[in-house]
Amino acid sequence: MTELLIDPNIRVWVFLPIVLIAFFIGILRHYVSILIASQKKAEITQIQDSQAMIRARLLRENGKYLTAQSFAMRKNFFNNEETGYFKTQKRAPVQQNSTAMITDMLKGNFVNMLPMVIIGGWINWMFSGFVTTKVPFPLTLRFKPMLQRGIELASLDAAWVSSASWYFLNVFGLRSIYTLVLGENNQADQTQAQADAMTGAAMTMPQDPKVAFKAEWEALEITEYQNALKTVDSELLQLTSSSDVVTQENSIRH
Repeated sequence: MTELLIDPNIRVWVFLPIVLIAFFIGILRHYVSILIASQKKAEITQIQDSQAMIRARLLRENGKYLTAQSFAMRKNFFNNEETGYFKTQKRAPVQQNSTAMITDMLKGNFVNMLPMVIIGGWINWMFSGFVTTKVPFPLTLRFKPMLQRGIELASLDAAWVSSASWYFLNVFGLRSIYTLVLGENNQADQTQAQADAMTGAAMTMPQDPKVAFKAEWEALEITEYQNALKTVDSELLQLTSSSDVVTQENSIRH
């Protein structure tokens, strides 16, 4: 079979433009998601309760680095039967707003899915019939529908990638670039956006503060204090003495 050669102009007018389009669409999605999230208003009591839950969890996980008195004082602040935070804060269950939930889901689909479908259709129309690149390893015929969308050519090797498929590969494959440019917690990654959309209904369900307070109270109540720094002084002295011995041995050798 004769080896297929690609026109070098395809790299400039098809290959690179598709990469740039997919990249900037992700950047735009990130900032639009931030703009939509900034419009959501949270109640002061909800923020206060969430911070208290975080502090209690951190106390359970990292309380071993505190002194026994400091741990007991913080635990008493949360779990005291008369004045403890989890005992005195009476919160009514959060009412579920179905209209707001549907609106949030529609906004998420509009920001995440609709641009991908529209831009993908436009690229499939604008660059229809172009072969952009070739993967550096052989593939079976099962990969042809995935990598050669828009090109119906049975004799073409399955390793070649069409323009439409190249766009979708960039949409799902630019995660590292987005992390480098926007940081870890960005909204540009399409795979993360789809995962959030799948779990969006469960995440938007309001949590009963009473149930959350009771669960955290029980978890903190059974947590026993263990001093992780109890033997740190002897360990430091042992490390210091061993390093002195090594230094003396080196000086004797020289």
